[in-house]
Amino acid sequence: MQRFGWNSTCYQIVNPGIDRWFSAAGDSVVGFVRRIGVRVVAGAPVCSIDRLPNVVEEFERCRAGCVCYFGAEGRIRELLGGRPEYSTVVLGAQPIWRPEEWCRRFDADPTLRAQRNRAANKGVVVVEWPTEKATNHPELWRCLHEWLETRGLPPLHFLVEPETLGGLEGRRVFVAEKEGRPVGFVVLSPVPERRGWLTEQFVRGRGAPNGTVELTLDTAIRAVAADGDEYVTMGIVPLSNHGVGASHGNPAWLRALLAWVRAHGRRFYHFDGLDEFKSKFHPEEWEPIYAISKESRFSFRTLYAIAAAFTDGPPALAVAKGLAKAVRQEFRWLRRSLAAAE
Repeated sequence: MQRFGWNSTCYQIVNPGIDRWFSAAGDSVVGFVRRIGVRVVAGAPVCSIDRLPNVVEEFERCRAGCVCYFGAEGRIRELLGGRPEYSTVVLGAQPIWRPEEWCRRFDADPTLRAQRNRAANKGVVVVEWPTEKATNHPELWRCLHEWLETRGLPPLHFLVEPETLGGLEGRRVFVAEKEGRPVGFVVLSPVPERRGWLTEQFVRGRGAPNGTVELTLDTAIRAVAADGDEYVTMGIVPLSNHGVGASHGNPAWLRALLAWVRAHGRRFYHFDGLDEFKSKFHPEEWEPIYAISKESRFSFRTLYAIAAAFTDGPPALAVAKGLAKAVRQEFRWLRRSLAAAE
């Protein structure tokens, strides 16, 4: 991965729950999960660009069944996108910057500057921790669990795996501290061939002042800018409005279904909120995120397999757990309100 990692998701294949396949020559690796007979690949094979056609062929031949490359970007899309035996759909978009341009755009926005200053004025200091210190640090786990408690759904996995603290080799970790205690952190994962980074996680603990995430992200990206790195992305925004133009080529049934999910799934996953949050940092560009499936027409089965990759099981079960969590939260709020009224 350090030699051939080009896709923005390349380093995420080391995360828990992802299987890895190695080519016979030992020079290439594919990270994937298997759901309802579909191998859902995390982005694309990690290999040299010259080897990509052969590695794709070898991986697809090694086992029967459908293969879908989720989070596909330029190289593999150029290779497979026009072939009649493959179908390509757009399922989101990701924002990208040159790190030095991030700094310029951040400093030019008075609202972002105010958020950064608000956290700093509340005593938040951002420090880069060595990975040896950050790995499985109990205070970082505490922040993570506090953050996950605020999510509508149970923890998602695959390319949004929250449990990265056990394997931080090669990553960079920036910790927001208040009075010496962590209140949030950012994990950067490398994209070596592009001299870049993915902001894999940006976590805010319960005691973090407003502006903590903005301050921590800004500090982290300024650090990679100072190192001369050339690329940074905040990762996929599912069903992003910025992917709407590219998604016009999606099948009509898929466009209708995704529009319904975006409109009615907000109780569990705030698509608009994530889109707006990443947009406020003024990306230079939004890259469409593709799913490329080895079938002439993209099927509901493949879409279901992608969803199951993220929920680590039946998507309906994840929604049911989300509903139960929401009910418990409503009861907690009600008890607090009644106690306050007394």
